[in-house]
Formats: sequence, C-alpha cells, structure tokens
Amino acid sequence: MFLAISRFSVANETDAAVREAFRARPHKVDEAPGFVRMTVANPTDDPKEFWLLTYWRDEASFEAWHRSHAFHDAHHGMPRGLKLDPAATRLLRLAVIAE
Repeated sequence: MFLAISRFSVANETDAAVREAFRARPHKVDEAPGFVRMTVANPTDDPKEFWLLTYWRDEASFEAWHRSHAFHDAHHGMPRGLKLDPAATRLLRLAVIAE
C-alpha cells in the first residue's frame, strides 16, 4: 500500500470555503484505478492548514492519477480566489508498512 499526503496552508480567508469544497467534493478520485480511500483533515491548532491523505494500492497508481486530466478536473470545485502559502505546501510519498 502507498500513502500520498498533500499538505497545504491557505494564505487568505478562504479556508472555510476550502473545507466546504472538500465536503462537497465530486469524488473523481474514487474512480481512479488503484485508489483505496481519502481523508481530509485540519490540525486542531491551525484551521488554515489542510492535510489530504490518499491511500493507493501502489505508487504507480497514484502517479498515474496525479498526471491525469481527471486529477486537474477534480480541483475545479476549489473556491475562486484561493491563495496557498507556497512555503507550507508539500507532497509526501510514503510506503505503508502496517495498518
């Protein structure tokens, strides 16, 4: 199993709209080959920071999704005017050892 963690921080006042966009997400990734599940979370001490955890059968499945048009289409629900802090944006790639 493979885990991709996308961490980002909202640099303007759109964090509530980002939260709502994730709640109302179109579930495009759910149809991707190799996709297992997704969790979206905020650290309790920083509501502007988001952690997007996606579990995959393998890293190749994630890479195929990440390079696809469907990946870009899945982000169309994000609020207009969203600004991210580039210094707080990171994509972690992890091999899952045990669950």
